[in-house]
Amino acid sequence: MYILIGILLIVIVYVIAFYNRLKTALVQIGASNQEIGNQLKRQADLIPNLVESAKGYLKHEKEIFTQLTDARKAINANQIEKSQKLISKALGALQVIVESNPEFKAATVMTDLMAELRDTSDKLMYARRTLIDLTADYNASLVTFPNSILAGLFNFQPQKGLEVTPEEIKKPEIKF
Repeated sequence: MYILIGILLIVIVYVIAFYNRLKTALVQIGASNQEIGNQLKRQADLIPNLVESAKGYLKHEKEIFTQLTDARKAINANQIEKSQKLISKALGALQVIVESNPEFKAATVMTDLMAELRDTSDKLMYARRTLIDLTADYNASLVTFPNSILAGLFNFQPQKGLEVTPEEIKKPEIKF
């Protein structure tokens, strides 16, 4: 009699644990779906702003390079004129002008942009991988014996897992 009660208690505990495990898995699958949406929103919000910032920085540096080149041309023209005057007067002095290049940060900005693109892509990939794994584990629990009998009794249905829409597949377009 005690053995029968013990077996019945074990079965009841197993059924309750199985039911709770499947309900927990469904909640985790839902949360994972939300995380994918969260990462897609992050990508949609962040990437265009980073690209515009990088574009602005590159435009600014291009203007500086243009101004620097124009200034060097003017300096070189003046130096030639001065040199001719100095040589013609036979002063024999030689004037050397040393100009240092300003330090530009476009490479750093572009490196940061690429790092953020990679980070965003990795986070999205991780969120999708998590959903795929959770769904696979859940669905495997539904088809294995004796779980399949209990899943049928509690009307648990297989989950589709990752559903990709055409908008999700569209990668952010980056133009400089």
